Amino acid sequence: MNETLAPQPPIRTDQQGRTDQQSRGTNQLGVRAYNERLVLSIIRRHGQIAKAEIARLTGLSAQTVSVIVKELEADGLLRRLAKQRGRVGQPSVPFALEPLGAYGIGFKIGRRSAEVVLVGLTGDVLASRRRSYRYPLPDDLMRFAETSIDVLLAGLAPAARRRVAGIGVAIPHEIWSWAEETGAPPRDLDRWREVDFTTPLARRFDLPVLSCNDITAACGAELVFGDGGRFQDFLYLYVGTFVGGGIVLGGSLFPGRTGNAGALGSLLVPDGQGGATQLIRRASIYRLEGELGAAGAEPEGLWRSTECWTGPRPIIDDWLLATADALALAAVSACAVIDFEAVVIDGALPSVERARLVEATRAALDRLERQGLSPFAVVEGQLGTFARAMGGACLPLLASFAADRDVLFKDLL
Repeated sequence: MNETLAPQPPIRTDQQGRTDQQSRGTNQLGVRAYNERLVLSIIRRHGQIAKAEIARLTGLSAQTVSVIVKELEADGLLRRLAKQRGRVGQPSVPFALEPLGAYGIGFKIGRRSAEVVLVGLTGDVLASRRRSYRYPLPDDLMRFAETSIDVLLAGLAPAARRRVAGIGVAIPHEIWSWAEETGAPPRDLDRWREVDFTTPLARRFDLPVLSCNDITAACGAELVFGDGGRFQDFLYLYVGTFVGGGIVLGGSLFPGRTGNAGALGSLLVPDGQGGATQLIRRASIYRLEGELGAAGAEPEGLWRSTECWTGPRPIIDDWLLATADALALAAVSACAVIDFEAVVIDGALPSVERARLVEATRAALDRLERQGLSPFAVVEGQLGTFARAMGGACLPLLASFAADRDVLFKDLL
C-alpha cells in the first residue's frame, strides 16, 4: 500500500474579512447555479480564458459573466492569471480553475486491486492508497475504503476538508461474473450481487456518494482530464484484469440505456482456432497471468508496482502482440458501427508497456482490410492505472460543477 498527502488550498477573505466559507452564507461546494456551471465547464475545457471570450461562447452578457467570475473567484474555485496584452485594446485577464478549489475522492474496486485517490479540481492526484489481492471480498474492501478515506481526509486542513465534494465508487459491471477466469471461488464472488457501498460510505463520512461502472468512469476521466478531450467522438479501450471500453459522442460520455455502453469485453473476435470468443479472453491481463504461471514465473509481478512488470520478457511480448491483434479487430468492428474520430487505448499497464501496446495495435490495424471505413487516429490514454479511480473522483466533482447535471460527464463545448 502506498500513500501520499496533498498540499492545502489558500483560505481567501472578502472585503469584510470573512473567509471563503462564510462569504456567501452557504457551503461553496453546494449545487451551483446553471450559469456558474456553464462558466466553470468552459474554463475547464479551455484551460484559461478571459471574461470577454466566456461571454462570447456562452451568450451571456458581459455584466453577468463578470458577476459570476467574481463570485467563483471569491469562492476559491477560480484564480486570476497575469494580464495578457494583445495587438489592440486593453490587456485581457484570463482565469483558470483553482487546482485546490475542490476535491473529489475516488474509490476503485478492481478484480486484482483497489485504490482510493484524492483528486483536485483540475485532475491532479494529490494522495492515493492502493491494495492488491487475489480476488475482491466486500467486507475487506469496505474496511480498506473507510481506513483510506480517513487517512486522506486527515491529511487536509479543516478549510480544505470542507471543499471535498464527495466520493465516487468505480466498480466493474457484474463483478461476480467470470469466476473461472479470475480463479475466485464462485461463492465468494456471489456475495457481490447484494453489495451496496454508497449508503454506508455516505453515512460514515457525511458526504454525497455516487457509483458508476469502472471503465465508463475511466472513459469519463480520460475525456475530462486526459487527451481524449480533443476528440468529439472516440472509442475508449481499457486493458485491465479484464478488457473493457467506453464511448464518447459529441464530446459527452455515452453511458447507454443501462449504463453499460461500450462493453467491448463481450465483443466477439476470432479465437485463433477457426471459431470466435469474447475479447475479454483475448486481450486481458488475467490471460498474461495464466501464461506466466504456466511457465513457472511469478504472476504477482504484474501487480506489485504500477511502474514496471517483472517476468520473462518473451511471454510478455507475445501477450502484447496477441492483445494488439485483438484490440485492432475490436476497433475496426466498432468503427464500422460508429464513425469514431479516434480510438484511445489505456490500461492498468506501466507506461512503457502501454506505449508498446499502442504501437503494436497501430501495426496490427495496418494489416487489416479497412476499405469503406473512414480513417481514425489511435492514441495512447494518459491516466493509466489511476484512470478508474480518477473516474470515480470525477463523479462528485462533475455532479457539483459540470454544466449539465442530468447527463454524466456532459460538456457543452
